[in-house]
Amino acid sequence: MNLLKSIQRNITKQRVINSILKTEQHNNDVINIHRIDKNNVGDFYCAPHHYFDILKEKSLDIFDYKSENKAVREHFIEEISNRSLIIGGGGLLNRGGFTKQMKMFEKLNTKGKKIVLWGIGHNEKSPKTYGKIKEYNINIESFGLVGTRDFSMPGEYLPCVSCMHPIFDQNFDIQNEVGIVFHKDTLKKENITKKYKNFATSSNTTNLEDLIQFIGKSENIITDSYHTMYWAMLMNKKVIAIPNSSKFYDFKYQPTISTFDDALNHLNKGQIYDGLLEECRKENIKFAEKAFNYLNL
Repeated sequence: MNLLKSIQRNITKQRVINSILKTEQHNNDVINIHRIDKNNVGDFYCAPHHYFDILKEKSLDIFDYKSENKAVREHFIEEISNRSLIIGGGGLLNRGGFTKQMKMFEKLNTKGKKIVLWGIGHNEKSPKTYGKIKEYNINIESFGLVGTRDFSMPGEYLPCVSCMHPIFDQNFDIQNEVGIVFHKDTLKKENITKKYKNFATSSNTTNLEDLIQFIGKSENIITDSYHTMYWAMLMNKKVIAIPNSSKFYDFKYQPTISTFDDALNHLNKGQIYDGLLEECRKENIKFAEKAFNYLNL
């Protein structure tokens, strides 16, 4: 039964993609496409439509193309065919779950579609690729304007736009020497969560306000969540990152890399990067001006 569902899902996805590629393309206004997952606070807040008034209420989930709801799939086809596109942010490159969509966007450029890649990056799961990614699974030169969050990779360097959130302007009093923030998948791994049962913990499934408050009250952050790593660095925390993907290895300013078994041995060794929040905001404001000019917004 599961195999039949998988086959049917693949057929559905390909039909949607074929329909878009066969449809006449237009650039009326814009839609911001990313992974809209309210159970993953990083995925949810990593897109520019949250931070620029001209993009408000203009968003689309990159996974809608495989929805079981026909109306959702048809809406996906209509929005992509009629709008200019802002893709990102998030780890949408070198990741199987996003390959079909990203390849489709690459082809749409040849049909006159205006496309901006905003703060996306590689997200390869195999540990043998960590720190070794040299190329993306798409040709970024096929797109009109490109900003990638991977510092050493092709494209203009552009850190995640979530830095624009005003929540980072708050100040907090330190209450915990160590704060552990688990990725939602790690919450299912009892051997890891039990190891840290005596520490203050949170996860990337919580709401943004609670997570930022938790980070703010901690001196050291241990995490396997990319955006928790990023946000903690924006907040001048000492960060120990536990990689679960290649994305942890190509930020401009590197955290301390460790494992859940060894992370406590790295406490207070992480480097604090003063001025990082202001730098990241400046890069996104500069990119936004170019993107909005290119898209005629």
